[in-house]
Amino acid sequence: MSPLPIERPGKVVCVGLNYRAHAEEAGLELPSRPRLFAKFPTSLIGPGEAIELPGISEQIDWEAELGVVIGETAKRVPESRALDVVAGYVPFNDVSARDVQRGDIQWTRGKSIDTFGPVGPMVPSADVADPQVLELTCRVGDEVVQRGNTADMVFGVAEIIAFASAAITLEAGDLIATGTPAGIGAHHKPSRWLRDGDTVTVEVEAVGEVSNPVRKGEGS
Repeated sequence: MSPLPIERPGKVVCVGLNYRAHAEEAGLELPSRPRLFAKFPTSLIGPGEAIELPGISEQIDWEAELGVVIGETAKRVPESRALDVVAGYVPFNDVSARDVQRGDIQWTRGKSIDTFGPVGPMVPSADVADPQVLELTCRVGDEVVQRGNTADMVFGVAEIIAFASAAITLEAGDLIATGTPAGIGAHHKPSRWLRDGDTVTVEVEAVGEVSNPVRKGEGS
């Protein structure tokens, strides 16, 4: 049985380009509204499970993120009470196949490959005083490759929930991945990709961490 530390969500809603420093490193303008995309729940794995390198990609990247677990059915929730529908927070790694993303134009396949969603244990929302002041780091082995703070988000947690729920009914257990700070492998010089034998760890202040080995998958 998978050691997934939360109940498998019905939806994983992700936000792209949601950190100012990340947009700057990519040379892109800040979005005027949250850029939502979906990641299939079958991609999720728990701590210690292997991120499997697929044969269809040679550019596997990390993305340290704050994950938000919805605690109740939420539709058209105003920003002023959006945090009330949050059950808790998790560390999340939005593993991405960059070459697949670029080739497909749309992101779903490159983001939803099996094992591309490591998620850590949930901390109740009451234990996180303010989700907009949390440091995030990603380490490959012992090297810190990504560091940021949720204060740098373009759209905060409450605004994301309000925006998403205006169109999509959020249900208990749904997971929102709120975006990644600067430092993804694609923007290292030279670009750096996950390789067989690596261990990648995402840590979110006051929430915890999720650490996963990287292994060759079938067909790789």
